[in-house]
Amino acid sequence: MNIDIIVKGGTLPDGRVADIAIADGRIAAVDDAITAEAGEVIDASGKLVAQPFVDAHFHMDATLSYGRPRVNASGTLLEGIALWGELKAIQSREDIVERALAYCRQAVAKGVLAIRSHVDVTDPSFATVEALLEVREAVKDTLDLQLVAFPQDGWFRAEGGGANVVRALDAGVDVVGGIPHFERTMADGFAAVRAACELAAERGLRVDLHCDESDDPMSRHIETLAAETIRCGLQGRVAGSHLTSMHSMDNYYVAKLIPLIAEAEVAAIPNPLINITLQGRMDTYPKRRGLTRVPELAASGVTVAFGQDCVMDPWYPLGSGDMLDVAHMGLHVALMTSPDAMRRAFAMVTDTPAAILGLDFGLTTGDRGSLVVLDAADPIEALRLRPARLAVISNGRVVSRTAPAVSTVTASF
Repeated sequence: MNIDIIVKGGTLPDGRVADIAIADGRIAAVDDAITAEAGEVIDASGKLVAQPFVDAHFHMDATLSYGRPRVNASGTLLEGIALWGELKAIQSREDIVERALAYCRQAVAKGVLAIRSHVDVTDPSFATVEALLEVREAVKDTLDLQLVAFPQDGWFRAEGGGANVVRALDAGVDVVGGIPHFERTMADGFAAVRAACELAAERGLRVDLHCDESDDPMSRHIETLAAETIRCGLQGRVAGSHLTSMHSMDNYYVAKLIPLIAEAEVAAIPNPLINITLQGRMDTYPKRRGLTRVPELAASGVTVAFGQDCVMDPWYPLGSGDMLDVAHMGLHVALMTSPDAMRRAFAMVTDTPAAILGLDFGLTTGDRGSLVVLDAADPIEALRLRPARLAVISNGRVVSRTAPAVSTVTASF
């Protein structure tokens, strides 16, 4: 066997020190000392070697559009949705492709090698879907781009919303999406959840719904999603994204809800940067931050991953595509500051979202030859410093390198 790359002496997230050999796009060996010849040897001594970062929730059709056609003055979710409607009317397919590819390059440099992006299927021109299918094809050798058929303006509220979900799936989009809390009534929201789950069951697909992205504690579509997941036999294939209403729910009700989510094997995908920015806008003080109950969900056996959600778009003016920024904010807001909890936060942007997306990433023999070498000693230091990604390897190829940051202090003390 010809070894393409050996990563020497890296520290794995579990603390083991090992060499990793990659051949033909796969991990060929993980051992204490690999002495075989290789096309390239990367010295990772004292450095963290991790599986790739995975963004489980993003909106690539809107990314890098900040300020077009105007800025979100109120900073609210609803104004962002209205502003996105204005942008849809003026952007072209080529514009979407250009911005999305620029973002993909930015993300890869940060070690992100898989993204689940919701794509708005209610754009009358269908340019959003066509553009991101083109982008998925362009980046496929480096970056896994999983697309969700997302009816931004509602399954029933938007004219032809549900039909456009089907149209997008027929065109090759991967996952059934929805936004039940944005429907006109709670009853329509319930019907949208049921329709999404039935469609996914019929086609053998996964489901990822924007669910209860609201400060309203009575927005409870996650309960319906869990129940419909069980009814349709979709356990392990469904995710509820955001779940911010759970932040405000009555504790007695949540004590019933979380076990139901766990029973249904529904994953939770909160988005810390965006949830704490968009939620609580109508509060005075105390001001709610909106992040769902991350530690409680995880403690009950629910699979929880963090998502980036937005970068420089109608909803969020910042963002860099760095999933360590996302996890760093998430652990602060969720009060996950014990050593074990911080390591769990690191897993929420690596191992866990990879499992939700059904990817074969990992650091064992036979896994895909994709990994990241970070200028940090361990996951906790990586979260603290958000260091350079010294090397990013995708499918057995080095696709990005970044030099370590070097500071020269000239002050005298």
